[in-house]
Amino acid sequence: MKKLLAGVSAGVMGLVMLGGVAAAQELPGKFDGVTVDAKLIGGQQYEALYARIAEWEKATGAKVNVLSKKNHFELDKEIKSDIASGSITWCVASNHSSFAPQYPDIYTDLTALLPKAEIDAFVPGTIMGSTLDGKLIMLPRAQFDVSALYYQKSLYQDDAKKAAFKEKYGYDLTPPDTWQQVADQATFFASPPDFYGTQFAGKEEAINGRFYEMLVAEGGEYLDADGKPAFNSEAGVRALDWFVNLYKAKAVPAGTTNYLWDDLGQGFASGTVALNLDWPGWAGFFNDPKASKVAGNVGVKVQPMGSAKVRTGWSGHHGFSVTEACANKEAAASLVWFLTNEDSQKLESAAGPLPTRSAVWDFNIKAAEGDAYRTEVLKAFQEAAQNAFAVPQTPYWIEISNAVYPELQAAILGDKTSKEALDAAAAKATQILEDGGAL
Repeated sequence: MKKLLAGVSAGVMGLVMLGGVAAAQELPGKFDGVTVDAKLIGGQQYEALYARIAEWEKATGAKVNVLSKKNHFELDKEIKSDIASGSITWCVASNHSSFAPQYPDIYTDLTALLPKAEIDAFVPGTIMGSTLDGKLIMLPRAQFDVSALYYQKSLYQDDAKKAAFKEKYGYDLTPPDTWQQVADQATFFASPPDFYGTQFAGKEEAINGRFYEMLVAEGGEYLDADGKPAFNSEAGVRALDWFVNLYKAKAVPAGTTNYLWDDLGQGFASGTVALNLDWPGWAGFFNDPKASKVAGNVGVKVQPMGSAKVRTGWSGHHGFSVTEACANKEAAASLVWFLTNEDSQKLESAAGPLPTRSAVWDFNIKAAEGDAYRTEVLKAFQEAAQNAFAVPQTPYWIEISNAVYPELQAAILGDKTSKEALDAAAAKATQILEDGGAL
């Protein structure tokens, strides 16, 4: 697991290519007459950042031609189509740590195009997660995701509940720090069908990712050192049993195996869920009285740990990449730097997403002074980020997820034991890797 440690902030520096080494000159540079073709992730939440492209154009003399704006799933299909047809003539693309391992060869190494001081200004773990086979294939933007634990504070202030819990479980009722405590408290708080202890997204990559991070927290590994599936282990059974036992105890909603992220967000905001492991983007929504019944009653803390004394921390982040085929990599790298520099990250993170530059973390925490909830959120997620780790760096992660999650569902629903489900899932994953030539 890769730890995220505090990075070093850096001033504005630039590049001149001298024998493949970046030397200092002032960024963003001058590129009169150059046009940079780009394929970007689309969505209203990204438009404020893209408005800054005009500033880069004015500063550099270059132009940006946006060829497409699509969500990452659609963008992924388009990029794969371009690879198949040999038509990668564009320069810049949105990227994501979960998708990047599928096509590392089409992107250039940004360490040869940007000053080391600028790269060092990022939280190191995001740089690690953006590096494949020794190449820094994307620069992270202020769209970093790792989950922390949201909870209803009033549940922990109820004297009757505290006494009943202590009598039943033998320890004080406080916001949980381990996943066993989450299970205990979720079972204790649950009163179906009106109130549930917790919930989880139960299909597609969502449940596979949650299982993966719980596996790590239990001391297991998803793929071993040889790249073979290793999750059908004792640690894997413990990890999957956590989900199975909560479902069996009716501590989670019956429909949880059909839930994805929006269902979880709406569920916690409805006031019918006690504990919710979720992403930072929901923090403002949960505390908005116009949208949430738990507004003013939300606590946030670092994600719990498993029996291996390791905290869960499945994470991912967005970024921008430069293609090997780009005719002017220096201009493209300048644009990528501009869209991820301190000013850009301050702009994006002001709306709630987590930054990936260390100095912007410090800026946001200072800006939140006087806002107790925002300060709590930032401190919780800053600590959560220190435990973050990316998905296994295999190009088959998404395909494996699609094969594994029905088996996880089968165990949760009681159709198979956890061991049976994991053995079947491991066999499917092995076949995918063998068919792809990875084993």
